[in-house]
Amino acid sequence: MIPSTVLSSLADRLAKGDTVVSAWCGLPEPGIAGLLAREGFDAVALDMQHGPITLGEVIKAVALINAAGKPALARIPVGEFQNVSRLFDAGVSGVIAPMINTMADARSFAAASKYPPMGERSWGSYGGLGASGLDANAYLRESNRFSLSFAMIETREAMAILDDILALEGIDAVFVGPSDLSIALSGGREVNPLSAEVDDAIAHIIARASAVGKPVAIYAQSAERAKGFLGMGAKLVTVMSDSGFLRSAAQTALKILSR
Repeated sequence: MIPSTVLSSLADRLAKGDTVVSAWCGLPEPGIAGLLAREGFDAVALDMQHGPITLGEVIKAVALINAAGKPALARIPVGEFQNVSRLFDAGVSGVIAPMINTMADARSFAAASKYPPMGERSWGSYGGLGASGLDANAYLRESNRFSLSFAMIETREAMAILDDILALEGIDAVFVGPSDLSIALSGGREVNPLSAEVDDAIAHIIARASAVGKPVAIYAQSAERAKGFLGMGAKLVTVMSDSGFLRSAAQTALKILSR
């Protein structure tokens, strides 16, 4: 067993069954992620799918997050598996891939995430190698364990093959997107991540993943929702967003001033 470092700490904590609370960032200013990393969050996640943050900005943010002693995660845009190894090379501890709706999607993601013989990741780590505290060959041997792949479950198609995704070598965890899941479950009628149907689906995902010893991560729109997900058995929750925190703080201050 290698000693715990910033890079391996997320994998180490999840392997022990700990719960992890992460900030969520999409604004294109790396310093915001660095600022949140110095708060009490266990990790910071960077969203390239819906936020305006670019790959270059994410790479800059990862260095700031790791320098604060926290692991970084990043979500790629749909199907952009070519960026998975670039993110791990830069020093992220986990990559989140959205819309994993087929086993071909899952296999492509797993292959991009892992070095041979498990996968097809190409050698070229720089930030990740430095943050690992390992020499090159030790990093090659160990990184498949602590470079975590999170396959998003957010459609009926993904729910139908959930057990197969969970069984795939190279997929370390699943990540639930409640909003897209609510759209899928309602047949496109509404966005309602708080619905009972979504909660039932999340409970099913957690039960199936727990049965095979793989953690479930979930995006939460509020701290209350995040606490509820942890109570359901999720092991990693991402709370609100950087823009959400900014709006919430502004609204709170303005309410006080208007009294």
